[in-house]
Parts: sequence; structure tokens; C-alpha cells
Amino acid sequence: MDAKLADLLRTHPCYNEDAHKKFARMHLPVAPKCNIQCNYCNRKYDCSNESRPGVTSEVLTPNEAAEKVRAVKEKIPELSVVAIAGPGDPLANDETLETLELIHDNFPDLTLCLSTNGLMLPEYAEELYAAGVRFVTVTMNSADMDVSSKIYETVVWKGTKLKGRGAAERLLKNQLEGIKKCIDLGMLVKVNIVLIPGINDTHIPDLVNFVKRMGVYIVNILPLIPIEGTKFSNLGAPTPEERRKLMDVCSEGVKMMRHCRQCRADAIGLLDKDRSNEFIRTGACGSGCGPVNVAADNNTKSQIRIAVASDDGVTVNGGFGNTSSFRTYIMKDGGIIDGGVVNIERHGGVYGDAHTKNIADRIISLKDADIVIVKEIGPRPLNELKNAGKFVHVAGGDVKDAIQVAAKGYKKDR
Repeated sequence: MDAKLADLLRTHPCYNEDAHKKFARMHLPVAPKCNIQCNYCNRKYDCSNESRPGVTSEVLTPNEAAEKVRAVKEKIPELSVVAIAGPGDPLANDETLETLELIHDNFPDLTLCLSTNGLMLPEYAEELYAAGVRFVTVTMNSADMDVSSKIYETVVWKGTKLKGRGAAERLLKNQLEGIKKCIDLGMLVKVNIVLIPGINDTHIPDLVNFVKRMGVYIVNILPLIPIEGTKFSNLGAPTPEERRKLMDVCSEGVKMMRHCRQCRADAIGLLDKDRSNEFIRTGACGSGCGPVNVAADNNTKSQIRIAVASDDGVTVNGGFGNTSSFRTYIMKDGGIIDGGVVNIERHGGVYGDAHTKNIADRIISLKDADIVIVKEIGPRPLNELKNAGKFVHVAGGDVKDAIQVAAKGYKKDR
């Protein structure tokens, strides 16, 4: 790569692991429409602390996005990269190029990045390069038609809805053509692969070798997040150990992204410390209907939602993996309001698929909570809760005392 691209790479927190603790990125949620339906994806526009691709608290217009970049840049001087990653597919939305051009013209010091499924990439590669984009991520889950047919429900191509093998063939053809165009233009390409146990797990080493030969710079193997309302909701998520072993197998001759946080479409800040809540517009909702004034200046939300592992509402007496219910509370204006009980179904087993499903179901059940308070918790669910944007407080004793302590920690952390 040339010296200028190498210098941009030095400050890109996703493409360069050494940069992710020093430099911040910002995702602009200007692209709500998508042209494919993956069997693991359920896009939601809400204000929850759910941390996964396809989720945003608001959808912005290009001008609103540019103003938000200005506000964030003032408060986060380490901002180096601005990206568009949804919540749909950026290249299925006209607003994407308009936004990129605005950012390129007004903030030429910022690096531009884009994440796409690749369906429209052959048609837009040159326009992206002209708009200043030098980093492109393509989510490519298979190069095998039989495997792809299980992953993708539909692909909309030039007004026609394709299914089955026809959808898989069109998507792969365009992904390969688009990746080649980007590399030939001088962009760095990252390939994201969602690890779906029982679907594409054994195929992934062949896929990585394939894209490596094409000249892809870095590969990111992401664990499936089983999402309610999708065809893959009942599949178990791969364990961190399974993901690590697969990355080790695939790492020869190609860089592996091992520090991914599966960021939201409106993520802001360092990868390990998201600050998007600081910049949500007052009154914003999922469809982007809030006032168009820029970022709210508050560091925490006006109300905090808390889930406590307690069977009596008096003491914190449950562990994350074995409690049968969580008591929920809302802290607002210094007061604590009872929010009801979330009952949890226990799946037998403390390892394997049952254990994986137990953790995943509990996290989904607590999707509305900002803080989770438990008496004890293992390292794996602790890590997964943090990746989902939750603040975890481990304590015993009185519930109300634990809430007060946890709220102070949450406000300081946020």
C-alpha cells in the first residue's frame, strides 16, 4: 500500500488492533433500507442498550449526520474514523453517498469507511473511492451455494426478489466483483464472516483461504448472536473458545480481527467504551422523528433501568446463571420505581449447547436493562453482558443499597 493509506491504517481502530485503544470511530445511521434478508438479522431502531449490528436509536438525514460529526469531533478529539454501517445496507440508500461527500468536504482529516453486504458494491466502488472512502468491509458468510442458501432468505436485485440458489449466486458474484474493484482501486478490504454453528462453521477455513487469495487485508470472524424473531433464533451462539480456535486455524497468511465488539449502527467512541448515549438527540425515536437539533449534552439518560437477581425483592441473592427471576426497577429523578418481575426459564446443563442457550436467553430477557445486578457471575456471561452494553454490578445484601451503588458506578462509567 502507498504511504498515505498506510498512515490512515495507523489510526483505524478496526483494521489495526494497535489503534483501538487510542483512536475513536463513529458510525452514522443514515441507511435504514436493506436489499437482502439474512436469517440471523432482525433490524430494530430503538433506544435500548442492545449492542449488535443493525440496531440504532435514531436514523439521521445526511445534514443531521454532518452536524453530529461536528458535535462529536468537538467532544472526542481522538475521533479518527467515520463509517456508515447501516442499520440497513448503506449501498441500498441514496443518503449514503450524499453523507460521505458531506463528511469528506467538511472534515477532510477524518478517514471514511463503509460496511456492506456487497450486493451493490460493483456499481458503487468507483463512486465510493471518489467520495474519499479507503476502507470497505464486506459481510461474506459463504462461497458455497448450498451453505449460502441456508443463510439468506431473499436478495432483491434490480427490482426482482431472488430466493434460494438464485439469490446466493447473485450475491456471491457481486461480492467477488465488488471486492476486486475495491482492491484494484487501492482500498483496503475487510471481510466479515458470521460464524453460524451447524451452518457455515466447517466451510469458513475454505472461505478465508479464498478471500485471502483475492487480496483481502483482514478477516473478522464474528459469533452469531441468536436474535428473537429470526430463523436462527434457536441456534446456539458459538463460544469464545470455538471462535478463537477457528481464528487460529484460519490465521495463516491473513490478519485476523480479534478485537471486534460487533458495534451498533450508531456506535461512537473507543471500541471498548461506547459513548453513543451522550449524543442521542432529545426526543429521537427509531424512525428518526425527533427534533433535528444536534447532540444532547448529558452524559447519562434521564432514567436508568435496572435488573436485580433477587427472588424476594429484598436481598440480592441470585447468580446470573441460576436465578429464576430478575426484579426490575427504574431510577428516575433520584427515586426508585418498581418495574415488575422478569421470569427466566432455566435450560439444563452448565456446558455445551444448553449452557450457551441459557446465557443467550437470559441476555435477551434483560434487553431493556442498563444495569444488571447479581450476587455472582461467570467470566463468559460477564463478557457477553458487557458486549451487549450492560453495566454489571456484583454484590449481595440489600437490593436498594445495591441499586444506589450500581447507579453511581454506571454514571461514572458512562
